[in-house]
Amino acid sequence: MKILIVDDEKRLVDAVAQNLRRQNFDVDVAYDGEEGFLSALSGVYDIILLDIMMPKKDGLTVLTELRQENIHTPVILLTALSEVEDKVRGLDRGADDYLEKPFRTEELVARIKAVTRRRGSFHQDGILTYGDIELNPFSLVLTCRGKSYSLTQKESRLLEYLIENRDIRLSSDAIIEKVWGYDSDAEDGNVQAYMSFLRKKLAGLDSSVSIGNIRGSGYMLEYASQVKEQLR
Repeated sequence: MKILIVDDEKRLVDAVAQNLRRQNFDVDVAYDGEEGFLSALSGVYDIILLDIMMPKKDGLTVLTELRQENIHTPVILLTALSEVEDKVRGLDRGADDYLEKPFRTEELVARIKAVTRRRGSFHQDGILTYGDIELNPFSLVLTCRGKSYSLTQKESRLLEYLIENRDIRLSSDAIIEKVWGYDSDAEDGNVQAYMSFLRKKLAGLDSSVSIGNIRGSGYMLEYASQVKEQLR
């Protein structure tokens, strides 16, 4: 899961980011509202943690402008403000949740999971499924009928993106932007290499799921029983 933290309290942001990375989240940070707004416009993030009181552009303005730009990434507001009206204003402008500082990492992670469940990205226990495979994006474990492999963070992020877009053929450019980041220097060869890694692990699990590829078109998950049904 790719997370953007937007907060001007650098020590707090860096500590939160470090704790989330230890739990296998892919985290980017921005230290003011303007930088955060520009980063969020990329649309590559699964969730945004957004402070309210910031220089250059406050969090509520960032949130309002993102929604006006049709960026519907889930947002959890982080703030030291506790007044009810501030919570209401944030939720009215499109926030998905609200967490007061100081907070524990455990509570933040629970809120992140709750928001993503409500958005339909995960099942109740946080597991993504497709065909005969299950992916736990928090522990980076891929399971198929009792057998499992540990994935790297990049492999897990790539498979997560494929599962979430199971009916869409994804181009290399779209994959690079979502998995590596919009400002990455990754190329098609990087995508091909990681697709190969995932294919080997799916084969090692004897899964009926495979990664289809049409040259010049993109990649998409395929399930053997689904393919057979289409051929009837």
